[in-house]
Amino acid sequence: MAFGEKIPPFCFPQTNSGIEVEVIREALAYKGHQLKPSYYPFARVPLAFKDRSVDATMTDLGQDLGAHGGHYGDTAVLYDNVFISLHSRGLNIRKPADLAGLSVVSFSGAATRFPEWLEPVKRAGRYLEVNDQAAQVKTLMLGRYDLVLSDRSIFKYFALQLKREGVAIAPVDEHAFTVPNPMDYRPVFRSRQVRDDFNAGLKHMKDAGRVQAIYDKYLKE
Repeated sequence: MAFGEKIPPFCFPQTNSGIEVEVIREALAYKGHQLKPSYYPFARVPLAFKDRSVDATMTDLGQDLGAHGGHYGDTAVLYDNVFISLHSRGLNIRKPADLAGLSVVSFSGAATRFPEWLEPVKRAGRYLEVNDQAAQVKTLMLGRYDLVLSDRSIFKYFALQLKREGVAIAPVDEHAFTVPNPMDYRPVFRSRQVRDDFNAGLKHMKDAGRVQAIYDKYLKE
């Protein structure tokens, strides 16, 4: 199964662990399947399914893999992007105009995904994209940027890691600006039977509280 190669805390290639890897592994094991993760640059994940390098993929990245023999499973994890600010700033972000005069640091490709929000900030020279998402947390804490745009679980994970390293982590506010669509984060399987078995395992995990337990393993202090 294809996974992205650099998505802490969802995927850790070095240890074949992470929230997404572990949820999918346990869901598949429910009916006796063994997960064998393969890791790719994020943009190549659906391509690995198309060229038949893998039997399944964590996401389709907006491409219709049903046309390539794919069967879509239920959503295992959700990526939920929010703006994050220091609580002490008292910022209130509800519409794109609220970003006027503010600086934003984000993950790579965010301006393409959210042009209505980020293009004006980019034109004003107040926007930066970085691959190192731990750096996002640091720059926010140092006051170098007004806002971070990040998945809330990814931000929480890196804030927790930095806190354990002795970095002072101030309270933050989250500003929701988009509603995540679970349909955007469905795994895809070449086998309909494996898909059905995965769905059964995932439902069992959710009913038993196992999905939340895996999230808590990475995100609770």
